[in-house]
Amino acid sequence: MSRDRFIVVTGGPGSGKSSLIDSLASAGFGRTIEAGRAIIQQQLAIGGPAQPQNDPGLFAEMMLAWEMRSYHEATHLPGIVFFDRGVPDVEGYLRLMQLPVPPHVANAVQHYRYNRRVFIAPPWREIFTQDTERKQTFDEAVRTCESLARTYESHGYELVALPQASVADRTEFVLGRIG
Repeated sequence: MSRDRFIVVTGGPGSGKSSLIDSLASAGFGRTIEAGRAIIQQQLAIGGPAQPQNDPGLFAEMMLAWEMRSYHEATHLPGIVFFDRGVPDVEGYLRLMQLPVPPHVANAVQHYRYNRRVFIAPPWREIFTQDTERKQTFDEAVRTCESLARTYESHGYELVALPQASVADRTEFVLGRIG
């Protein structure tokens, strides 16, 4: 079944998720691109309104569409595919922002399922940085991670915390856990 080969890496911003996924892709695995960062870049380029500070609800809708498209594209990739966040991240984001979770988002979380083991990158102050797209503070990154953990667990996923280690060590850790 496709979902067993779809492995999510989630966590707060600036915790090393994308670097890990880049490493896994270099090792020959399929991967997806993080929705949030890409949407912010696109919206900044066109002066669009779907940015977290302008319209978090619209931003969430765009992330949902992106994650669903990534899921469908991944069905055409062979073997294991690593997801830089997944559909449940949208629900976690809405909860973090204290926004209601619309029924269609809840339905998407139930429909788009991944491997039950989800890797979560805990907040890591030593590597956390802000940039053009990542404007959250470290404390916001901690709260984001907590919201995502609660969300994934509430949907029956088993969280595996990534060690605060080098990208190579994290890559080895993940590969050792997926078999």
